[in-house]
Amino acid sequence: MFNRSLIVFILAMLLSAACFAAESSASLASANDGSGAKDNSGAKTAPAPSNWRFEAGFAAGDPTPVNIIAGIGYKPFIMRVQGMGVHKGDNDYWCGFRGSLGVTFFRDLPFSMDFGVGGGYQFAEAPNGIHQALNKANGGIFVYPYNYEESADVSAEVWIHLFGFFTQIAYPVHFFMDHDTPTIIWRAGYLAEF
Repeated sequence: MFNRSLIVFILAMLLSAACFAAESSASLASANDGSGAKDNSGAKTAPAPSNWRFEAGFAAGDPTPVNIIAGIGYKPFIMRVQGMGVHKGDNDYWCGFRGSLGVTFFRDLPFSMDFGVGGGYQFAEAPNGIHQALNKANGGIFVYPYNYEESADVSAEVWIHLFGFFTQIAYPVHFFMDHDTPTIIWRAGYLAEF
């Protein structure tokens, strides 16, 4: 698990560096081409930002280890969906998806915060060697040969962003189904906004 986390972190850093370089070169090009609007004093002003925004990114966290995220927003409001799944074999897989609606504060700054509500479902199974050995020793199936987690929840969420990197913390306020459910849902990753 450590190796996957390290790879995700390195990919996030590389993506961040590439996006920063692209933004820097785009801002230099627009400053040099004279396309900025002029006010009455003759000074250039920056073009007005669009009311619409789109996001794409990835994250690592708990309960689903890795997610791909997409979002669409209008003015301060944002809607995001995220999900992913992996199947390694019998009784060895995980999947999950979440959706969230939020309001963004400090949108025009490098640091921003989203407050909102979200919900999701996650399920995971992993082989349990001790249970498999018990079943084999007793010549039948007396206990499940795997461990599993399953939850469906509605939660209050906070997203904190800094230069594209973000941390999401969600506190489930209601579980529709739960088996070994987490008390806090967290995620960290990178979102590119365009």
